[in-house]
Amino acid sequence: MKKTRLAKAGYDNAKSLLDIVREIGETAASLWWRFFDWLAQVEWRKLIIIWLLLLILGLTPFGLPKQTAGFILLSLGLKVLAGGKRKAELEARHATSHADEEGLERRLVEARMAALQAQVEPHFLFNTLALIGQLIETDPPQAARIHQNLIDYLRATLPQMRAKGAGTLGRQIEMSRAYLAIMQARMRARLAVSVDVPDHMLSATFPVMMLQILIENAIKHGLEPKIDGGRIDIRANVDGQMLQVDVIDDGIGFNVHAGDGVGLANVRERLRILYGQRAQLVIEAPLTGGTRASIRVPYAPDIFAGGVK
Repeated sequence: MKKTRLAKAGYDNAKSLLDIVREIGETAASLWWRFFDWLAQVEWRKLIIIWLLLLILGLTPFGLPKQTAGFILLSLGLKVLAGGKRKAELEARHATSHADEEGLERRLVEARMAALQAQVEPHFLFNTLALIGQLIETDPPQAARIHQNLIDYLRATLPQMRAKGAGTLGRQIEMSRAYLAIMQARMRARLAVSVDVPDHMLSATFPVMMLQILIENAIKHGLEPKIDGGRIDIRANVDGQMLQVDVIDDGIGFNVHAGDGVGLANVRERLRILYGQRAQLVIEAPLTGGTRASIRVPYAPDIFAGGVK
């Protein structure tokens, strides 16, 4: 029995010692690769300064000149022979990780946009169908026109909601016209609309649903709270290499101290992911009153589009 205990104790001690040796080895390997990664990425100028400081320290009475010279030669050899390859590997790994993060972030924002649209669409459709139901009895021709506008809106909207990537400005305008026609039927004389977009800009790349969100925002926060309503002007122009699309209303204006709502916040985030610093959403208060919401994106016309929008 005593021999068994001694054997077990010896086995436990050997296992503990082996674990300690393994942990020391793993720590040493980790420190080595950290040093190697640092050596691969550090600038030559900084490395030379470090070598000079080590040489100065090695010349002091407390220095270790042989070890210092050995370290300098070792680091020089590693930097020259393997540093470039290791640096390229690290940069490739970082780029891959960054791309994966951007892809995940892009999918997250797209999901937010889809969720936002899913919240808006049922409410809009319910109100429109309720309006058609009322007009069937009082004004059948108007009910038929709104019904056709709703069909046009859905025909323009659904493919774009399902599509991946950017659409064209022409298709965004087409969808917005159908939407505004329905809103004019609901608001009647309280809503006037003007669209001024040159034909040659209609084939330009423009993110889907963003124009729609600006228009919905202008009506909801600018014109509907205003007793006599107002007008919405949609304009587009090219300034250098940038396409600017404006949605201007003469409503009650906006509170500059209030933050963006969910819709505008998603527009900003989606622009950032799609274009980085090359695109922006600008909200301004014109001197004449109301609000101007502008989206600026790189101008990319489809030269093969011809008359296709």
